[in-house]
Amino acid sequence: MFSLNAPVPGRVSRLAADLHPALVDFDRLRERHSLLVKRLGTPEYAGHLQHEARRALASAPPVEVEVTGIDYFADPPTGTAPVVYLTVESPGLRRLHERLVDQFGAVEDLEGDDYTPHVTLARDGTEAAARRLADREVDPVSWTVSKLRLWDATYDESVSTVSLPT
Repeated sequence: MFSLNAPVPGRVSRLAADLHPALVDFDRLRERHSLLVKRLGTPEYAGHLQHEARRALASAPPVEVEVTGIDYFADPPTGTAPVVYLTVESPGLRRLHERLVDQFGAVEDLEGDDYTPHVTLARDGTEAAARRLADREVDPVSWTVSKLRLWDATYDESVSTVSLPT
């Protein structure tokens, strides 16, 4: 499975690390953090995805992104629940997502109108623990996304980047 992800700055990783003691009630903690922009599927040749993503984003400017809080998915469309995450606000990121949906199509129940930009922290705990985390306030973290990583989930690695023109 390939996806396009926006890297997160060290400040977001530090925020996640600061929240670690509050996440011990969850069975699975995310150690590496990124911001999913679009799932791309499982083609035989990743170069084709990279080429199509570059075409779709050729005139897309860098976008401002801000982590604004904590929330959770009580009943995510895939995988186990709950999923606790950092909330992300960014009209520009939503526009990038829409461009990519126009190019690659939407994954039902996850993308298009159902797309919720977020940075996953943990999953598989109690809903009460997720609610407690969602009640916490965090200092906002803002940054500019100027490139996306083509991510290969099979090998758990970035295979290339797609820069947004400045």
